[in-house]
Amino acid sequence: MRADKARNQEAVLAAAGRLFDAAAEPDEVSMDAVAAEAGVGKGTIFRGFGDRRALITALYHQRITAEFAGGPPSPSGTAATGAADALELLLRTWRFKQRNRVLALALEREGFGSPYQNEGYEWLHTQLTTLISGVRGAASADFLAHALLAAVRSDLVEHVRGQRGMDPEAGLRALVNAIFA
Repeated sequence: MRADKARNQEAVLAAAGRLFDAAAEPDEVSMDAVAAEAGVGKGTIFRGFGDRRALITALYHQRITAEFAGGPPSPSGTAATGAADALELLLRTWRFKQRNRVLALALEREGFGSPYQNEGYEWLHTQLTTLISGVRGAASADFLAHALLAAVRSDLVEHVRGQRGMDPEAGLRALVNAIFA
C-alpha cells in the first residue's frame, strides 16, 4: 500500500472513531462528516473503504482486535475454568460494547440487517464454541455459543443501559454457569 493511502486510511479511521465516540446515535456519523473530520475528500474514503459499512467494519475490527490483543483464554476442559474463561470473554465484550456504544450499534445495524456478519462475532463464536465443547462436547456447542453471544448484542446492551436494579454482569454470570454446570 502506498504511504499516502495508508496515512489517509489511518486519518479516516481516527476521524471516524472520534465521531462515533462523540455521537449519540449511529446515524449522526455521515461519510461527509468523517471526510471533513479527517481532512480528506469523500472520494478518498470511498476509494479506501468502499462504503460506510466497510468503514464501520474496519474501525470496529481495529478496536476489537486491540481489545483482545492478548488473545482468548486457553481452554482447559474443566467446567469451572471453561465457565470462567467464557464469562471473561462475555464481560470484556459487554464492556467493549458499552465503551464503543454507537460504533457497536452501527456495525450491528449495517451488517446486512444482521449482527452476525462481522469478524468480531465469528472470532468470539469460535472461542466460545471451543470452550463449551471442552466441557459439554460438540453436540450443542455451536448453538450455545450463539445463545451466549445473543446476551451481549449491542441492541441488548443499549436496551438495559442505565436501567435501575439491572446487573448485566450478574446475569451473564448466571447464564454462563447454567451452560457450564
